[in-house]
Amino acid sequence: MQNQYSNKMKSIGGYLELQLSGGEEFYSSLIKLNTARNAFEYILKVKRYKLVHMPYYTCNVMLEPLKKLGVQFQYYTIDEHMDPVLDFEVGPQECLLYTNYFGLKQDTVIRLSKQFENLIIDNSQAFFSEPLENVDTIYSCRKFFGVSDGAYLQSTSDVRLKLERDVSVERFSHLIKSIDLGIENGYEDFVVNDSFLSNNPIRRMSLLTQRILSGIDYKACKYRRNSNFMYLHDYLENYNDYSFDASSVNGPMVYPLLTSSTEIRNKLIEKRIYVPTYWPNVLEWTTKRMYEHYLTTHLIAIPIDHRYTHSEMKRILNVLKTIL
Repeated sequence: MQNQYSNKMKSIGGYLELQLSGGEEFYSSLIKLNTARNAFEYILKVKRYKLVHMPYYTCNVMLEPLKKLGVQFQYYTIDEHMDPVLDFEVGPQECLLYTNYFGLKQDTVIRLSKQFENLIIDNSQAFFSEPLENVDTIYSCRKFFGVSDGAYLQSTSDVRLKLERDVSVERFSHLIKSIDLGIENGYEDFVVNDSFLSNNPIRRMSLLTQRILSGIDYKACKYRRNSNFMYLHDYLENYNDYSFDASSVNGPMVYPLLTSSTEIRNKLIEKRIYVPTYWPNVLEWTTKRMYEHYLTTHLIAIPIDHRYTHSEMKRILNVLKTIL
């Protein structure tokens, strides 16, 4: 009986729930889903593509919806600017999937949108890069904010799938532990959460995730990312083998440092500066001669997010100065 009442009306009284700030989501008008890979699956379902051209340099979770739906795919390579090498054609029942790498490739996104009608932009690493008109675009929330899941989708199709709402409560422990016990003590739970997200059905974003995303100061988060990025870039530009235009950064995900050194990652981790590898699966998909293989083994993705100020960036630079 209690469940019947809870579905019909909001409860009054009882214990106090977790108190979260109110506000508005950054992409309140977009389709709200549970994961970015499921946003990709959503597009594949409504567009019914027969073949997807996807980069070698991407996360292997993007294969999940392709294999689930039996959609064929072909890999393409990227050049030293991380632009696609377009030595192929995209047919009428095919599409091009391109990643806005680290949130620094918006100019390429704009150019591709003028070249290809069947285009999917993966903005999982570019949360603050707003979607272009008439371009299917995917966003991942947990790569930028303290949530266990969540994705946004701009779909150019009028078709809308009827979906159940996801529940995030069982995937929340690593976020709580990181506050009470430290980030290392929550890491095991984080890995478990990652496994829970694999091969999940497409669902609407959970109420918990949506509430958290509604209380974020997005302007402050973007400002801090931009400021930290430029603080690092002022020093690292002369050491960075990856050349990019930093004049219009827009809340990038990380600072991508590319050098020939293979020592930097371990040196940073020894100092409790944790840098991810994008992406280990690429080593299985490519040969050592390929640029994507080199990126995976040599690119250092330095954290610059809203948790940190120039003080932490200076600490990172002090470690790097002993190596570069």
